Amino acid sequence: MLSDFDYALPPDRIAQEPARPRDASRLLVLDRASGAVAHHRFHELPDLLAPGDLMVVNDTRVIPAAFTAARATGARIEGCFLRADEAGRWEVLLAGRGRLRAGETLTLLDDAGAARAPVELLERGEGGTWFVRPPEGTQALALLAAVGRAPLPPYIRRDGARDLRAPADRRDYQTVYARRDGAVAAPTAGLHFTPRVLARLAARGIERAAVTLHVGLATFQPVRCERLADHVMHEEYVEVPAESAERVNRARAEGRRIVAVGTTTVRALESAAGEGGVRAGGWWTRLFIRPPYWFRAVDALVTNFHLPRTTLLVLVSAFAGRERVLAAYAEAIRAGYRFYSYGDAMLTV
Repeated sequence: MLSDFDYALPPDRIAQEPARPRDASRLLVLDRASGAVAHHRFHELPDLLAPGDLMVVNDTRVIPAAFTAARATGARIEGCFLRADEAGRWEVLLAGRGRLRAGETLTLLDDAGAARAPVELLERGEGGTWFVRPPEGTQALALLAAVGRAPLPPYIRRDGARDLRAPADRRDYQTVYARRDGAVAAPTAGLHFTPRVLARLAARGIERAAVTLHVGLATFQPVRCERLADHVMHEEYVEVPAESAERVNRARAEGRRIVAVGTTTVRALESAAGEGGVRAGGWWTRLFIRPPYWFRAVDALVTNFHLPRTTLLVLVSAFAGRERVLAAYAEAIRAGYRFYSYGDAMLTV
């Protein structure tokens, strides 16, 4: 039941800025066999893993998906681009006062508040989204580069497009190994990595592979039903390169651990796992990992501290046990850890 994955967090524990440097963030280590916890800094991660471990990361790159639009009345609406479909329509989330109607035209605004492009509301999508039509021939990434900003979650408080921290957020809300454009939320477990941590991991003999899951609505969509079995995930695109699949399958055959960086990496790997190992290719997934679940491709997990009553917390609980995860969260709160996207990290082994 969803209510089993709830906890109380003091508001001042919600991180508004990342640690500087990134790898100075704290790292709670949870032993899922015993429930024991230990406290470290993220830059110590190479010493906490073993030579021969294979670390798998999500190399998706966050696009400037958040935007501001104006209605004909002048009222402002905050939006978030999710994806473009084969027909050239955009699927977006929109939040503003007043009821929106199909056929209405919104005007996308740049940072200075100047009109840049009209979009027409076409029809509702699933999960409260809208399909809109941009101007003919518009390339989504090119237009978003002109009008968009980092799609920060609402608990990170910013004053819209004109916030002086917007340029820093574009850098901070991106992993150092991001490579493939397409995410509308960051795979936040990866935000702690720095070039020096990656270099130390390699020097210690820890192999690295990459998969892609373009983080979308499924990852941050709220669960609105009490029975977890009734929740339907929004689909997200996954791609597992042949080289990465081969590395994962070889490591498993040799008895080496697979260390997933982030819940999105877990979902990518588990959606690729089958009787013959992890398959390569690209596909859309709606995989919702919830207890009880038999993990076939992941042995250890690096992740952030997640919001209560979310699919992310449910996934971590399926991996390490609900009672032990909530006990670790309670210890993190007691010890002053910072939570959510710009917060601290947890390694579960």
